[in-house]
Amino acid sequence: MLNKLKMLNSMKNNLYKKDIVTVESLSRDDIELIFDKTGEMGKLVNKNGGDDRLKGKILAALFYEPSTRTFSSFLAAMQRLGGGIIPFNGMKNTSVEKGESFKHTVQVFSRYADCLVIRHPEAEMPAQGAKYADIPVINAGDGINEHPTQALFDTYTIRNHFNGLDRLTVTLVGDLKNGRTVHSLSQILAKMGTNLKFNFVSPVVLKMPQELKKKINTMGTNIKETESLSDVIPQSDVIYMTRVQKERFADLAEYEKLKSYYQLDRKMMEKAKQNSLVMHPLPIAAGEINNDLDNDPRSVYLNKQLSNGLYLRMALLDLILRK
Repeated sequence: MLNKLKMLNSMKNNLYKKDIVTVESLSRDDIELIFDKTGEMGKLVNKNGGDDRLKGKILAALFYEPSTRTFSSFLAAMQRLGGGIIPFNGMKNTSVEKGESFKHTVQVFSRYADCLVIRHPEAEMPAQGAKYADIPVINAGDGINEHPTQALFDTYTIRNHFNGLDRLTVTLVGDLKNGRTVHSLSQILAKMGTNLKFNFVSPVVLKMPQELKKKINTMGTNIKETESLSDVIPQSDVIYMTRVQKERFADLAEYEKLKSYYQLDRKMMEKAKQNSLVMHPLPIAAGEINNDLDNDPRSVYLNKQLSNGLYLRMALLDLILRK
């Protein structure tokens, strides 16, 4: 382990000034470097609260969709490392309300900041922003497409809990069609683990996109699709619940039928492994995890997931902004 840490610490930082807009752009070495730095940041926060290594650097958060955790954790991450912030959550009170184009907005804030974090309701917009900006761009969620940083710290959480990512059974539950988190998470897990098994649990109309299943299959994983959560709980190492994404439905009547399709509770968890993990990207919107599981030691969505999200985003900013 000591030799591995020395090797990682001596690795070239290929993330310096790099855009993080899709998980496909990250190599295994990149991800290992991020995870190593994440562990360093966890120790830093727990010991000193932070430091000033990014003093003089500015982060602009351009969130065209409202956000609670992703927005706040990026701001906290930058501030704990001594940097400054330009925060816009929803882009209200900006020239976007006057009709300014996305391209011009990105170019404007590129003059003020050293890094842009962009969330947008349309797929591929952070990637477009990266073409317009001459500073690094981080994707904080683009429509139903991807959420790279959430997937990174979820993978980090799983890896730390099981001391690796091999031979795990990961059950992804809920809105797999529109859930950008599970789109990114399944790809990173498949890239980093071996002999993985995925259970994709969803109603037929919310199944994982076919192109993503094909991509994950090429990485040597085993995929099972089912509508039954209770059938796969006993074999699951990770039970990753997601909300049905109301904002992606044109027909709200269809959303109402599906919003509470899966509800994980204490009785169902009696069938689960004692060392399993219950995860959720949050918010829990329609009781997909019952409140009685909040204090279950297997539930990490209100503690380890959130803390690791802060540490990982600190790690990314450090790697991207410091050579």
